[in-house]
Amino acid sequence: MEAEHTLDVRFMEPKLKHPAIFQRFDDLLPGETFTLVNDHDPIPLYYQFQAERRGQFEWHYSEKGPEAWKVLITKVNPEEA
Repeated sequence: MEAEHTLDVRFMEPKLKHPAIFQRFDDLLPGETFTLVNDHDPIPLYYQFQAERRGQFEWHYSEKGPEAWKVLITKVNPEEA
C-alpha cells in the first residue's frame, strides 16, 4: 500500500476526519482509488458518501478490524456507475 494512496485518519481529531476524507476523494480523478484507514468501522461515513456522492464512488473493505479498518474508495464516472 503506497503512502500517497492512503489516508490514515486514526490519529486525526474526529471533527477533521470527514472533511479530510471528502477532500481526498474530491481530488481524485475518475478511476483513481485511495485506501482509508480508520480505528473503527466507518459505516457512518459510507452513509454520508451515499447521501452526498451517490453514484460517484465504490466502497470495498480490504480489512475489517479489530485494530484497523481499511476501505478502498474509488471515484467512478457517474455515467458508468
